[in-house]
Amino acid sequence: MARVVAIGQTLRRLYLAAGVLDWIRVGLLLLGLLFVASGALPAHEAEASVRRIGPMLVFLFAVIVLAELTKEAGVFDVIAERVARAGRGGYGALFLLCVAFASLTTVFLNLDTTAVLLTPVMLALAARTGIAALPLAMTTVWLANTASLLLPVSNLTNLLASDRVALETPAFAERMWAPHLASLAVTMALLWVFYWRRGARGADRYEPPAPTPIQDPVLFAATGLACLVFIGAVLAGAETGWEIAIAASVSAVIAVVAFAVRDSSHLRPTLIPWQLLVFVTGLFLVVPTLSRYGLDTVMRGLIGGEDGTGGAFRAVFSGAGLSNVLNNLPAYVAGEAVVPTGNHDQLLALLIGTNVGPVITPWGSLATLLWFEWCRRRNVPVPMRRFVLTGAVLGVLGCVASTGALLLTG
Repeated sequence: MARVVAIGQTLRRLYLAAGVLDWIRVGLLLLGLLFVASGALPAHEAEASVRRIGPMLVFLFAVIVLAELTKEAGVFDVIAERVARAGRGGYGALFLLCVAFASLTTVFLNLDTTAVLLTPVMLALAARTGIAALPLAMTTVWLANTASLLLPVSNLTNLLASDRVALETPAFAERMWAPHLASLAVTMALLWVFYWRRGARGADRYEPPAPTPIQDPVLFAATGLACLVFIGAVLAGAETGWEIAIAASVSAVIAVVAFAVRDSSHLRPTLIPWQLLVFVTGLFLVVPTLSRYGLDTVMRGLIGGEDGTGGAFRAVFSGAGLSNVLNNLPAYVAGEAVVPTGNHDQLLALLIGTNVGPVITPWGSLATLLWFEWCRRRNVPVPMRRFVLTGAVLGVLGCVASTGALLLTG
């Protein structure tokens, strides 16, 4: 009886702790399961969809556990201190350092890694320097999306596109360097105007923090090593979904074992990112169902079949729009299915839309979802109206500039 009461109390606490977005995520999964149970989505298609996202779910689970334990070990605080001291109190220098850090992380380690591993660094930097957290956080989430055009490994959608147009990594980079630079330029300009300029940040200079001692050198070294193992695996060529998922899992196991030996109090159920796992699973059940009942027809009407300038801009804004309504991964898949095989420029424009465009809604990309998860965990308020309006400006201008660069260099 006591056990039943304890379970009931736990469920009640979970119910009270759940927010609006949590219930939306649960509702999306239940809707997807209803589609499968009713036959609206055949069981074999549901199985294929879930199997396709299997590596992604493993990656999300492992990399969030890795990042959370790395944060608890103090690794992010040390990195934040080094970045702040390198800026020497000047916001201009700090801005450039943060942009470079976020961009390089996205290019070489993919956008989801940036959202998971770099967001805590930025938030820790804000805490250590006493500056507002929002400019640093927005730098991470915007560049996690807009700096993901250069290499196939930078974004899961890039892997799908590079396979479709038969471009290996060097050829892909040669084709996408101009859109990538155009996207970066627009992002930097708008970050400064909306979040980093004197009137937006509210201070002239910041005080570089003094070094703080490492609480547990063993945990610090172990979790730092775990992150390096993950980064090294990606740099060494882990590009497929399962390769990245396995690399993240091995790294997470290293961190978990270290904490189990040194300080098991941090190994709590709250480490499990159930909200994201539920959302992604529900998404990949609902979207295939919608595709069966008219989404393909809608996308074909929006994108068209022209591979010239008109077709490219139709594709980029169709991809961006659907990404912000649903999510960039299913948006890319739905768009790719209707783009004619030989329309490479149109397909790459669709890719730009699903990479640069999903910065308006919290669910536009997995990177944005991961970023919101970190902001929630660190109690960083995100003004939703400001997030949506500034993101809309970036989405439109970034897509126009990047698509123009794609066409000019094609």
